[in-house]
Amino acid sequence: MVLVMFSELSLLFLMSSELELPFRPDSQLTEVMRLRVQSLQQRGQKRQDGERLLWSNEAVYRLDFSKQSLRFSHWVVQLAQPGRLTVTATSQLWTPDLTNLMTRQLLEPAGVFWRAPGDAADAPIQCYEADAHEFGERIAELAKVRKVMYFLFAFAEGCSPETVDCSISFTVDS
Repeated sequence: MVLVMFSELSLLFLMSSELELPFRPDSQLTEVMRLRVQSLQQRGQKRQDGERLLWSNEAVYRLDFSKQSLRFSHWVVQLAQPGRLTVTATSQLWTPDLTNLMTRQLLEPAGVFWRAPGDAADAPIQCYEADAHEFGERIAELAKVRKVMYFLFAFAEGCSPETVDCSISFTVDS
């Protein structure tokens, strides 16, 4: 019985591999969203009802899926200094080239990762583990129907794009 269980696990291991995908800044889309805020301010207009504008501490990042059959494994987040990173996904209903981002198109939960002042440089990054795990599983589910996904990265408490390296690891089913 143990031998059979071992064989099944071995087969599962042989049929799957690990894939780490980096989040990449989308500077063009970030700029477009910043110009939207600037345009509204210059004209003295308000945002559309339910529209989600980009805050000054936020940037748009993207995740390109090279495979579609994925299972969430773990987050790989590095913060070079104390700070807080909040990663929020957008739904597949947002088409950035056609529509403004609406608050209803933001997915929950968000991934929140931080390094507290006084933490050792080699201390693990802290996060809300249950939310981060659920968030990762949700991204894996959406990868089945999407080639690209967009995210809002919010940098706070000393965190900045220059001090963050973030990727997500999946197991690829073959």
